[in-house]
Amino acid sequence: MDDDVLRPSSVRRLLRKFGIRPSKQLGQNFLVSQRLRERIITAAELCQQDVVLEIGAGLGTLTRSLAQRVRRVVAFELDRRLIPILHEELAPYPHVEIVQADILTVEPADLISAPYKVVANLPYYITSAILRHLLEARQKPALMVVTVQSEVGQRLVAGPGAMSLLAVSVQFYGQPSIVAKAAPGAFYPSPRVNSAVVRIDIHEQPPTPVDDVEAFFAVVRAGFAQRRKQLRNSLSQGLHLPVEKVVQALRRCGLDEKQRAQELGVRDWACLYGELLHDRAAETADGSDLRA
Repeated sequence: MDDDVLRPSSVRRLLRKFGIRPSKQLGQNFLVSQRLRERIITAAELCQQDVVLEIGAGLGTLTRSLAQRVRRVVAFELDRRLIPILHEELAPYPHVEIVQADILTVEPADLISAPYKVVANLPYYITSAILRHLLEARQKPALMVVTVQSEVGQRLVAGPGAMSLLAVSVQFYGQPSIVAKAAPGAFYPSPRVNSAVVRIDIHEQPPTPVDDVEAFFAVVRAGFAQRRKQLRNSLSQGLHLPVEKVVQALRRCGLDEKQRAQELGVRDWACLYGELLHDRAAETADGSDLRA
């Protein structure tokens, strides 16, 4: 496979050769922009000793570029119809391991023992689930460069005032930034949305001390469960705590009891989690628990 495969006409020929039609159900939109591919590769800052995990290898367009630059590539592809194409097109690269599996069912540490990077054009319909799966893995990546729907990219990099559960989940583990944007024509078939390449620099340690990550996210989920409600009410209802105790915790963190979840940054949530823990022992006596 050479750079000609990046052209939509070449992609169509390759798919016809193997009798394959792109699956809308699997969100298949194959990369056909050499410029975007180069932007992705540049953002990943690859070196010859790197190990890379790719998700959604597709026709191997990005996989081949990765293989030319790193020591090992573990390329996941869910669609078994594409596996013969990948084996044929990537035959010159024995250090590429093709895995036909759903990444959500695999613990990366079972396949990769060394520090690794994630470089992928993520299937848009399960972007959030994949990000959570990798960021919560036993062995987290050192860096992620992922292509996502433009709207999702904006959510990932949002600040206080426009935060979401997804933004808090990602920013707890790393620092996201948008490094490139792409029009629908960068893919075949063209999606109906614009795309963005997001780089996530993973923290070696969370920037805020949290000794129980599960309980921390239980607090965050409770806050976002009813976005239009003030935090005093959403947290009280979601965590089964008296409103007075929630208000006290908010005030100790320097937060207004009338604020809403989208107005808080990761450090605010960490403070709130810590303050609410002061009351956990008393509340668990009557059956409540922040991790419930």
